[in-house]
Amino acid sequence: MNDEAYVFNEHNKDEFPPAHTAEHLLNQVMVRMFGCERSRNAHIERRKSKISYTVDHKPTRKEVQAIEAEMNRMIEADLPVTYELVDRDHIPDGVSLDRLPDDASEKIRLVRIGDFDVCPCIGKHVRSTSQIGKFVMLGTNWDELSHSFRIRFKVIP
Repeated sequence: MNDEAYVFNEHNKDEFPPAHTAEHLLNQVMVRMFGCERSRNAHIERRKSKISYTVDHKPTRKEVQAIEAEMNRMIEADLPVTYELVDRDHIPDGVSLDRLPDDASEKIRLVRIGDFDVCPCIGKHVRSTSQIGKFVMLGTNWDELSHSFRIRFKVIP
């Protein structure tokens, strides 16, 4: 979809599309595997990215391997990445606008990754998941007090 004619809120990031699209996939993988919310703490870069989730337990080594395997399975599935413009009165069920700025535009751009994920976003993305390349888990950290699980990863396009 060509949404260049519509003026969205100012966007101050210049995302690396493969890593940014992987962030969307990883958010949905974590939601489905752990029943957690999408991350509110992500730093996505070309060389190395980190993203944190609040989960109810420290993921086991087997669960960490399953996250990486599921990410690469979704990437290899070559899901299309598409855009849809909707107004605030026509937001699909399950799509939350709670993270949008107060001055967000009346029209919202939804990013869909096949039928796997949908969320509002004005960033740059690849056209299909196979363009992400390979998802490589670099390491994880667990904070028992806050139940914060941090994942460090990179994508190899």
